[in-house]
Amino acid sequence: MLKAEALAVFRGERLIFRDLSFTVPEGGALVLAGANGAGKSTLLRLLAGLIRPIAGRLLWQDRDAFLDLAEHAGRVAYLGHHDAVKPGLTAAENLRFTAALSGGDANAALAAMGLSDLTELPARMLSAGQKRRLALARLPLSNAALWLLDEPTLGLDAASIARFGELLTAHRANGGLVIAATHVPLPLTDVQALRLG
Repeated sequence: MLKAEALAVFRGERLIFRDLSFTVPEGGALVLAGANGAGKSTLLRLLAGLIRPIAGRLLWQDRDAFLDLAEHAGRVAYLGHHDAVKPGLTAAENLRFTAALSGGDANAALAAMGLSDLTELPARMLSAGQKRRLALARLPLSNAALWLLDEPTLGLDAASIARFGELLTAHRANGGLVIAATHVPLPLTDVQALRLG
């Protein structure tokens, strides 16, 4: 379970949000909504441990999530606006490191996102949507309980969004948590919403 209590964040001289509280239970999902600049990406970065709040607490299983940042990093998979795909590596090579760390199967992850025919293609030759699917394929390989997703369906067609929905459903069925910032509906059921700004 993830619990935020009265979080507040400044960026530069600007207060992004304050007194922000929410709870995401095991298997739960929270969608962050709001206008551009409302603080959705900032909140995801905070939840990932990349920035610290000026006030409030973030709890994981009722313990301070930031007490051990290395431990927190191990429970988080963060997908930002950039796909973090190495253009000189093939699609399969882009996933092999994560698969080796987790004991997962890179080829199965590629297949889950409909990329089996592209495994040996250099990532620089993939379309924007294919690169996004490759980045999404890394999520289940991470073994992270908490998936933090910033506009995860950007550039995806309907079939790819459906495949992504299957990944989300499987993750949540295993007790995983999903927090996503988006401007469009995601393939999630039984989801909480939090509007910022």
